[in-house]
Parts: sequence; structure tokens; C-alpha cells
Amino acid sequence: MTLEIDAIGLLCPLPVLRLRKRLQPLASGERIRLLADDPAAVIDVPHFCNESGHILIDTQDNNGVLVFEVEKSG
Repeated sequence: MTLEIDAIGLLCPLPVLRLRKRLQPLASGERIRLLADDPAAVIDVPHFCNESGHILIDTQDNNGVLVFEVEKSG
């Protein structure tokens, strides 16, 4: 099961902060889908994943709503 975070309407850095908080209790390999409409998320989420070691599985733009699928690593 993939958890979902609705961060639509939230500005940087809140979408990434919510993602980080929700990833903490998960086991390695579990996934979260983050929904955001802040244009900065296109930069912030991949950077967060790269720095923290999590895996950015997919990024999509659905009519202005950015959808990120992130897998917890380690």
C-alpha cells in the first residue's frame, strides 16, 4: 500500500517537511505519494531524496499537480 500526502496549497519547504516526517516511521521499501502544486517542489523533492538516500521512483505533472512517488531507503 502506498501512503499519500496532500501538500497542495503548501509552499516550500512544507511539502518536503511533511514528506520527511511521514517517511521516518516507515520500513525500508515502503512508498509514499506526495501531491504538491508548489513549482519549487520539482527541485526540492529530488534534492531531498538525493541527500537523504531515498529513491524518487516517479514524478508526474497532472494538470499542475505534481505527483512524486518516493520509496524509503535504508
